Amino acid sequence: MARSRKVTVSTDAEGHTAGWAETDLAPVSAPDPTAAAFFDVDNTMMQGASIYWFARGLASRNYVTTADLARFAWQQLRFRLLAREHAGDMSLAKEAALAFVAGWRVNDVEHLAEEIFDELMAPRIWAGTHQLAQRHLDAGQRVWLVSAAPVEIGRVIAARLGLTGAIGTVAEVIDGAYTGRLVGDLMHGPAKAEAVTQLAAVEGLDLTRCAAYSDSANDLPLLSAVGRAVAVNPDGTLLRQARQHGWEVRDFRTGRRAVKIAVPSTAAAGLVAGAVTAGLALQRRRRAG
Repeated sequence: MARSRKVTVSTDAEGHTAGWAETDLAPVSAPDPTAAAFFDVDNTMMQGASIYWFARGLASRNYVTTADLARFAWQQLRFRLLAREHAGDMSLAKEAALAFVAGWRVNDVEHLAEEIFDELMAPRIWAGTHQLAQRHLDAGQRVWLVSAAPVEIGRVIAARLGLTGAIGTVAEVIDGAYTGRLVGDLMHGPAKAEAVTQLAAVEGLDLTRCAAYSDSANDLPLLSAVGRAVAVNPDGTLLRQARQHGWEVRDFRTGRRAVKIAVPSTAAAGLVAGAVTAGLALQRRRRAG
């Protein structure tokens, strides 16, 4: 597999930070330099939450116990039912994210992400959504994932899917290891729109020629920032907004609403729960050492 380019970190005048990691994959056809597509990951490109499947992979490798995983799933269910968007929730999510990354080697995380994608995530990619992404590639357009997950994990998923790269949460790295501090905020809600706007300025994209795909009303800022918004497997709020704005709707679920395993009500909630599990694993490994 082609190795990634160095993660690029950009901060705008208002202090918003985005991490971009390309996959070094060759374009399929003649490039269309001013158009691109941006895909949310959880429940848009993949059934369920990527951080949950990453935790499942850690459990199968004895980084966490079955009890830890059950506690993790309960945390996600609790956030689905109770979480609300406000400053306190985002502060908690940011603090929890520190436990997830502290002390881990970047190369180790990427290697684990590659293995776990092949084992657990690949079978849960929505074929229809992947096909939508491929159409953009076939038209010579770049395709980026936009996720609250650490940008290095997003890059692994993008590379496995043959996409251009990923925009994600930036974790500080010193000497090849995560310090436990984030650079900027979580890649969630309005931050996604801000990051895409930054990337467009750097790459010369015309956002009116770009498209965005998401399942969640939390991504309304992202969907509103581009010329073509598509609701994929939408939640109720997004479906209503899509109908109001005349946006395209694609639903790849069959029959009644697909069962979503441990999918939180927001991407930030998923990062909180994933951080709890990985943090427990790191603590256990340190005690064992």
